[in-house]
Amino acid sequence: MTDAYPIRPTEEDEFPGFLAVGEHAFNSSWPTEPLRQHELIVFEADRSLAAFDGASMVGTACACTFRMTVPGGMTGAAGVTGVSVLPSHRRRGILTSLMARQLTDIRDRGESVAALFSSESGIYGRYGYGVASDNVRFTIRRGEGALLRQEAAAKTGGAKTGGARPGGEPGELRLRLAEPAEARAELAKVHDALLPGRPGMLARDDRWWDYRMAEPEFARSGTCPQRALIAEDATGPRGYALYSVRPEFGEDAIPAGVLGIRELMAVDPPAAAALWGDLLTRDLVSEVRAHMRPIDDPLLYMLADPRRARSYVTDGLWIRLTDVPAALVQRRYACELDMVIEVTDDLLAENSGRWRLRAGGAGDRAGASCERTSAAAEVALPVRTLGAAYLGGRRLSALAAAGQAAELRPGALFALSAAMSWDLAPWCPTPF
Repeated sequence: MTDAYPIRPTEEDEFPGFLAVGEHAFNSSWPTEPLRQHELIVFEADRSLAAFDGASMVGTACACTFRMTVPGGMTGAAGVTGVSVLPSHRRRGILTSLMARQLTDIRDRGESVAALFSSESGIYGRYGYGVASDNVRFTIRRGEGALLRQEAAAKTGGAKTGGARPGGEPGELRLRLAEPAEARAELAKVHDALLPGRPGMLARDDRWWDYRMAEPEFARSGTCPQRALIAEDATGPRGYALYSVRPEFGEDAIPAGVLGIRELMAVDPPAAAALWGDLLTRDLVSEVRAHMRPIDDPLLYMLADPRRARSYVTDGLWIRLTDVPAALVQRRYACELDMVIEVTDDLLAENSGRWRLRAGGAGDRAGASCERTSAAAEVALPVRTLGAAYLGGRRLSALAAAGQAAELRPGALFALSAAMSWDLAPWCPTPF
């Protein structure tokens, strides 16, 4: 298939053709030139791949270079994106060739983890990706966002939620509106404080903050410009929300505006409650919508009536291990473990075989070890299942109940499942 549709990296000046393939594949209605300028902020030409039919580009894939939080640490990760095939060239094996080439390239760059968001959830399992996190969408109507009193937080002055709090101990909390671009340094402080504690989060360099702050007119869909709400005290920012509003009135002259929360982060419960409490009670707003929220979002436990969140859960980040032993030693484990697992991988044969995984508990600074072995396997699983469990949010016991892993020694599966689990739930709030 590679001979029929040769694959190679693209050059910077070939980006218009690269983008055009995606526009056809994704049925884009956005104006090409503004879209091109926006995507060039983070496009890495040396990490792009294109398949050709003669001189014509017919398939694409690219990757972004990231640092990702994993249980107990950080690792290099490839953020896979821009995967598309022209509608005229489907069902010819082009996508399979692109995926195989890309996974090899990622492994050869020393990145043991690949990650993506899937536009169609039925595609990527066949290439060894597993769903490793969930996203939750909320729709809360006017008058339905009453919050419970934050008893523990009120008595203790706030509690940590998975990361180091910027600026020291909390003080009197206040809210402030700001222009997002002007407040970027403050937003980054909150984001970076949460980064070490939440598996799946991606470190943002200047390019990715530029990309996140950029707001192309074509993508606004009738909303006001993006705005920032900051929760702070004398020591600095404790949380923020990025949001926009689509103003509207019904035929009955009743306000029907929709407030969309693009991103909301807080380092402690009082900051989270202050941000949500403000946004859920805005004037002229009939509905608040938030997407790409974590499955353990504190809002679900803050609402006096959590049904009013009208939660809708869908798949979030998909994870693929390109180097199984390297990936398994780059994370920590919730409890001690000495286990032989048998992995199958149809695309990267080096991953297949039996691996002895040994680790201490979560506080073990020595980390884990993973070595090839001829000992009898205790758990057998495909690389897709291992990717799904990698960030600690998918229990192997549940995956096994669905036929995605097999226990070969009684008790082994639950031991491995417990060791790979982790708090907080994995979440990636950075679309790529």
